[in-house]
Parts: sequence; structure tokens; C-alpha cells
Amino acid sequence: MREFLVEITTTVPEGTPQEEVDRRRAAEAVHARELAATGHLARLWRPVGELRSIGIWRGDDEEDLRENVLGNLPLSPWMTFEVTPLESHPNDPGRGDTTA
Repeated sequence: MREFLVEITTTVPEGTPQEEVDRRRAAEAVHARELAATGHLARLWRPVGELRSIGIWRGDDEEDLRENVLGNLPLSPWMTFEVTPLESHPNDPGRGDTTA
């Protein structure tokens, strides 16, 4: 699987009942744990004081990520995604490559 940096902004439509927001957020938390368990969600952060999230996500390619991973999130109808493909950096300490 390839890795992608994904910035997610969620905008709840005006007039949405709080019960619906709470239901979708709870479903989102469950789904995020499932995606982490399957390797599709590696890390997720929320910058302090902001309503957006930034994460490292995995998919076969960008289309797979957008359609089959991000597109299935319970909050996806309310989300916008900025997806940036990532590639390994030769100096990445997490590569596990011991050759110089």
C-alpha cells in the first residue's frame, strides 16, 4: 500500500440536529479504529485550536484511498480532503534501511 498525507476539514451543515452529528462522530471513531487495524490509517492529528485533521493514510493508490477508504467514512459527506502522495525519504529514520 502507498502512503498519503491527508488533510481533512469537516463542515457540519447548518441545521443538522445534534443527535445526527453525535451519531456520525461515534460511528467515525469506530470506523477509524477499524481502518487502523487494517493498516489504512497510520496516524491522525488535530492541530491545536483547529477543526481540521491531518493524517497518514494508506491505500493501493489515490483512487482507492479516495473511493474505498475516505469515501466510506461516516462523516465523508461533510468532509473535504486534500490528498498528497508520499514517498520515502533517504534520511527517514523509520525506513529500517541500514545501508548508506
